[in-house]
Amino acid sequence: MDTNDQYGGHHRTPGRTRLVMAAGAAALTLSAGLATPLNPAPQQARAADDGKKVLTVAVAQSVDSLSPFLAVRLLSTSIHRLTYEYLTNYDPEDNHVIPGLATKWESSPDKLTWTYTIRPDSAWSDGEQATAQDAAWTFNTMMSDPGAATANGSYVANFEKVTAPSPTRLVIELKKPQATMTALDVPIVPKHVWEKVDDYSEFNNDKDFPVVGNGPFVLTDYKADSYVRLKANKDFWRGAPKFDELVFRYYKDQDAAVSALRKGEVSFVAGSPSLTPAQSASLKSEKNIRVNDAPGRRFYALATNPGAKAKNGEKMGDGHPSLLDQRVRNALFMAVDRKTIIDKVFQGHAVEGAGYIPPRFSQYFWEPSAGQELAYDPAEAARLLDRAGYRKNGDGRRVGKDGKPIDYRVLCHATDPNDKAIGQYLEEWWGDLGIGVTLNCLDNVTDPWLAGEYDLAFDGWSVNPDPDFVLSIHTCAALPATPEETGATDNFICDKTYDELYGRQLAEYDAGKRADIVRQMESRLYDLGYMNVMAYPNAVEAYRTDQIESITTMPAKAGNIYGQDGYWSWWSAVPADSGDAGGDSSSTGVVVGIVAGVVVLAGLGAFVAMRRRATAEDRE
Repeated sequence: MDTNDQYGGHHRTPGRTRLVMAAGAAALTLSAGLATPLNPAPQQARAADDGKKVLTVAVAQSVDSLSPFLAVRLLSTSIHRLTYEYLTNYDPEDNHVIPGLATKWESSPDKLTWTYTIRPDSAWSDGEQATAQDAAWTFNTMMSDPGAATANGSYVANFEKVTAPSPTRLVIELKKPQATMTALDVPIVPKHVWEKVDDYSEFNNDKDFPVVGNGPFVLTDYKADSYVRLKANKDFWRGAPKFDELVFRYYKDQDAAVSALRKGEVSFVAGSPSLTPAQSASLKSEKNIRVNDAPGRRFYALATNPGAKAKNGEKMGDGHPSLLDQRVRNALFMAVDRKTIIDKVFQGHAVEGAGYIPPRFSQYFWEPSAGQELAYDPAEAARLLDRAGYRKNGDGRRVGKDGKPIDYRVLCHATDPNDKAIGQYLEEWWGDLGIGVTLNCLDNVTDPWLAGEYDLAFDGWSVNPDPDFVLSIHTCAALPATPEETGATDNFICDKTYDELYGRQLAEYDAGKRADIVRQMESRLYDLGYMNVMAYPNAVEAYRTDQIESITTMPAKAGNIYGQDGYWSWWSAVPADSGDAGGDSSSTGVVVGIVAGVVVLAGLGAFVAMRRRATAEDRE
């Protein structure tokens, strides 16, 4: 679900309507020749007949919304990074903060007032200047309208006042210090366009094209379950992409996407969210195909229903009552052999999970102490269940307090082969404990998850260089206001100790001290057992070298291409026949250049939700 895979605020929606989506995928190829309503005859990826160079990316995730106020899925937020500037960006070399829409920033001595200088050379695609007034309006709208705060509300919850004294000066006044002021991962939208919207909780930005933006690409067209198209913004202040169009194309069947890459029908395959070990192995021997296998930004976890409830205290859903016992949650995790998952399912393309933040972000990475670790120990897991009062009956089945055998429902994503494979192991491992497992693999897990109608679920988020967002989704403030509404919460976790730590890290400007508090938060999550991290999967993806000459990984050494903390990969991509490798090459031979594109997205279902649940990785 993973991710900048941000919510905040709440809003009543009639009949608790939500987004219902088919799993989508987008394919990035060097051709306009795709089998879509725009071009029904599929052809090999290449320069279009009109001379345009088109980059098409195959992905296995659908867009939840084209509104930056609502979107949380990785694919959606990646599109928004391409179409809107943020105040700051992250350097592709090593993730440090660099200028974006803001050229510089400074804080008052008490850290309560932040002043940003807005660049004068960023224009909206309709010709109007992008100004500090646009940024102020974006933040003020999120502060005042719960619908507009759906995706990114946690960033502005501590804002006292936002003003724009001039077109190039933005001033944000805080209620208390906030450490994320140089990492506000919020798309800035044009005021003159968005102030006309009536209901931000329902407006999905998917009817009128081209969509006005100021990023390296302009969103030019979209059809649900078919495509999203972008073209290069020739006036982008950092320089125009070298590809003329970018296409994200949906493949529900990942083998079909890999086959399309082999045939040259697409230029890049991201997977769902990664290629399987078998797929990557088969592609490594293919001529003109390069497999990129690097440490990822994601964690892969089992989420346990903590007794879903709203802020008003009303209970939601029908989670199994035994899971309210921490001993039961810990026992279940102690019966999960993470080494087997890494070796057999990921086949070495991942590392064993521990804390909530992947080791790629070393300053925040946490591992449990020897005495704290919930190591694989089925015998101890059985003893924990016995002590918790969940003993076996004559048939060898664990029974609940009601005397009925325990059978847990596990939500899984139908498009993710890892969910299904690990689910089969859970059936075996937990079966040995006397617990039944029913895998509920769905194309759309949104409805049961938001309703709290599950026992456990496969979960995952892509983590930003600043971890505040993925930490915020487990605070009590993120719960929905009432059962009829939807909130920012990922898994209905609400713990006062965790909340106190969250407040402390947000207000701590000392990097070392803040990192220490974040690690304490991870330790608390681990002990609670509501979110058990099983693995940190690698980013395993592939592209055609006869179509893409060079493309930027992030970070430069052993980094990913798809789902970056920025727009670097697609903005930098150089067509293979351009004769221009532009920029400095990284250790993987991937180069910073320029890219443009058409995004073809299939799997964008009807947009009716208040917030969205992604497949395997919501947030960027």
